[in-house]
Amino acid sequence: MTRPPTLTAEGGDPAKSGPEAPPPGPEGGLRPGLRSRHLSMIAIGGIIGAGLFVGSGSGIAATGPAILVSYALVGLIVVLVMRMLGEMAAANPTSGSFSAYADRALGRWAGFSIGWLYWFFWVVVLAVEGTAGATILNGWLPAVPQWAWALIVMCVLTVSNLSSVSSYGEFEFWFASIKVVAIGAFIVIGLLAVFGVLPGSDNPGDGFGHLTDAGGFLPKGPGAILTGVLLTVFSFMGSEIVTLAAGESADPRRAVSRATNSVIWRICIFYLGSVFVVLCLVPWNDKSITDDGSYVAALNTIGIPHVGTAMDVIVLTAVMSCLNSGLYTASRMAFSLGLRGDAPRAFHRTSGRGVPHVAILCSVAFGFLAVWFNYQWPDTVFQFLLNSSGAVALFVWLVICLAQLRMRRVILRESPDKLVVRMWLFPYLTWATAAVIVFIVGYMLTDDSARSQMLLSLLVAAIVVAVALVRRAMGKETPAAPAVEPAGAARAAGAAPDDRP
Repeated sequence: MTRPPTLTAEGGDPAKSGPEAPPPGPEGGLRPGLRSRHLSMIAIGGIIGAGLFVGSGSGIAATGPAILVSYALVGLIVVLVMRMLGEMAAANPTSGSFSAYADRALGRWAGFSIGWLYWFFWVVVLAVEGTAGATILNGWLPAVPQWAWALIVMCVLTVSNLSSVSSYGEFEFWFASIKVVAIGAFIVIGLLAVFGVLPGSDNPGDGFGHLTDAGGFLPKGPGAILTGVLLTVFSFMGSEIVTLAAGESADPRRAVSRATNSVIWRICIFYLGSVFVVLCLVPWNDKSITDDGSYVAALNTIGIPHVGTAMDVIVLTAVMSCLNSGLYTASRMAFSLGLRGDAPRAFHRTSGRGVPHVAILCSVAFGFLAVWFNYQWPDTVFQFLLNSSGAVALFVWLVICLAQLRMRRVILRESPDKLVVRMWLFPYLTWATAAVIVFIVGYMLTDDSARSQMLLSLLVAAIVVAVALVRRAMGKETPAAPAVEPAGAARAAGAAPDDRP
């Protein structure tokens, strides 16, 4: 039987947990080791992936300057989805995030399905990013085989995640800091060149001419904007990580509120701002955008030496950041699934340091397996894994919309004082966002380049949902324990104060 939604389940208020709260320790739960600066950088860096540095060129080439509209449309969807997720996460922070909310709002099958799909997405990302990082390192030190570099990188980050959650936070803080500084410097230097202030630029003072001088702002017609949406939508995956990490901080509601309120300027600066600079410096149809990468092409016009090597360092940092966050995110989702009885109970087991070591090791094991598939069968098995996980971002966003429609009423009924973040124009904007996501899914089915990815993703999603429904029919759904999120128990037991500035 489907468990009715409640705010006193996983992630509930520790003050109301009573004796039900599990004790910290080997069987206890997560411990709050993330500080405010960690969460701030996780929120900022989570939306800056290697895809922005590497993949933006293909979007520019396919769409032209109108790619800015594509980024703006997808960015608007992310802002609205993050507002919905922030509303639920601020009221009820938990490591399961949207999977736990779907569990309460839509039914156990929904939480099971979206949780496993999200886990699958991130363990495939581990293989993609591990291979990308190994390729860069092999170019610098070719004496070490590429597979060895992938093994070294993943082992280092596995040890970091196994040590403590604060180790993950510290790694991510510095990785994200480098990405933020790099993009900030790129925008400043690029704008100086655009306005002719920076000497040495190939086209100083051209201003905004490249936005229209090669066929206009819409050189491939308005329909290309939707093509750009399909090419950019998945690069925004990762903005939701902060809501999973908030459960391991000393002040999760404050962290979620700040992350939700800052998502607008993060998207405007890091995505729209940097791509705008690229389009102003380089004609959209210049082959260097796809051959060298959009950011390298833009910096080459300015005349900065050794720009290729510098960009390799930045991309490697982005790859390491994505690997670090991917392993963390996959393990916490597996932990939450184990807590709710939707995965082996061993996934819920934590070490003496308060980290879900079994969930981490199982997640990285699948990541290593996927890396091996990438080397053995890159065009068959690994391509299937890649395509079948590609549309998970859209599924996650749609589930967040549907869950928030129900959870708003639950929060107002049970704990209205926890509604510290509110979705704008509820429920109209929520329904509108869900409709746009459904439209994008439908459009992917009609687009030749995206159809196979969507069909395979729908196939995998259908299999996972079928497993969830069979489990329910067979009575194997384990009723979720009425225990609070273990991080809450750790807070109640006494945790180190957050290092607020």
